[in-house]
Amino acid sequence: MSQTALLWAAFVGIGLTGAVTRCSFLLLGERLRLPPALERALRYAPAAALAAILAPTLLLVDGHAQLTPGNHRLLAAVVAALVMWRTRSMLWSMAAGVAAYTVLRLYA
Repeated sequence: MSQTALLWAAFVGIGLTGAVTRCSFLLLGERLRLPPALERALRYAPAAALAAILAPTLLLVDGHAQLTPGNHRLLAAVVAALVMWRTRSMLWSMAAGVAAYTVLRLYA
């Protein structure tokens, strides 16, 4: 099989996989009931996805894990998390994180 045919097969396969998984919930609706244990586990999926996106950005500096005070992104994230914990305001949390990162990057 040629490279072009393999590429098109991959495109079609990825497209079908995405369409089937998304449409299955719309087409099956209430007829398909997930087991309670799976429903409980899926509640944590958004937090797990967010952690998987953020962890490399916050913990890695130049490809190596850096858990030192020199990691400005991690310190700014800690500041943002503390502000979020105290105020429960997404706006203040984002502002505090950006301000902390800017101050650390410019002056530390």
